[in-house]
Amino acid sequence: MRKYGLKFISDEDLFNHTKDTVEKYRFKVNLAQFNKNLIDPIKLTFDSKIYDRNIEDVIENEIARQIDKSNTNHIGYFHQNIFNYIGSDWSVPEKGYDVVNLNNHYYVEMKNKHNTMNSSASQKTYMRMQNTLLNIPDATCMLVEVIAHHSQNITWNISLDGISVSNEKIRRVSIDKFYELVTGDRIAFKSLCEKLPQVIEDVVTKVKLDSQSNTVFAELEKISPHLLKSLYLLSFERYEGFGDFNV
Repeated sequence: MRKYGLKFISDEDLFNHTKDTVEKYRFKVNLAQFNKNLIDPIKLTFDSKIYDRNIEDVIENEIARQIDKSNTNHIGYFHQNIFNYIGSDWSVPEKGYDVVNLNNHYYVEMKNKHNTMNSSASQKTYMRMQNTLLNIPDATCMLVEVIAHHSQNITWNISLDGISVSNEKIRRVSIDKFYELVTGDRIAFKSLCEKLPQVIEDVVTKVKLDSQSNTVFAELEKISPHLLKSLYLLSFERYEGFGDFNV
């Protein structure tokens, strides 16, 4: 195995955790998966006509978008679960907070981007942290953002029902500062990022990846040889008048 030379995680743990993430990547899509969150044929029709694209291209773009969304979630797995291997007393519980250090009373909610949560989700997360402090007065709660506005470890200021609220034990922390807290190394996250391309390359040469394929078009053609009609029937087949729907 290649020597990656990161002081805060072993070569084997880094390789295996990266391998776990790579193996979660999505390669195949069938019609049931494609329509899992209910395809909107009207939106796809607008996309086709406004951007002057044929419906096949629009469907391909939607498939790519769905695959990308799934894989983004897997990157969230990478960021969260690496703390099973980094730092003393840090762990990833099966439920509840994303990362915890029960000995030192740290409770972490982790997000990939600073704009991931809307106002309602932010308020819900903050109130959950407030409740944690009520039950564990020595706790420090953190919203850790992988892609934040700045490198920061600051008090999280928020508006709850129009009232500005803050508590120095509820923090908003960028991922580099969190790595520093966990490892004691100011540039630990930067060091990981430098080695990551090598690790992924090593993993990809060792594992057998699925070939990219989807059966969406073949399954749509079984509904109707007209792809756009198939999309409408997929969503609206039981609606009034769609028994003889034509486009």
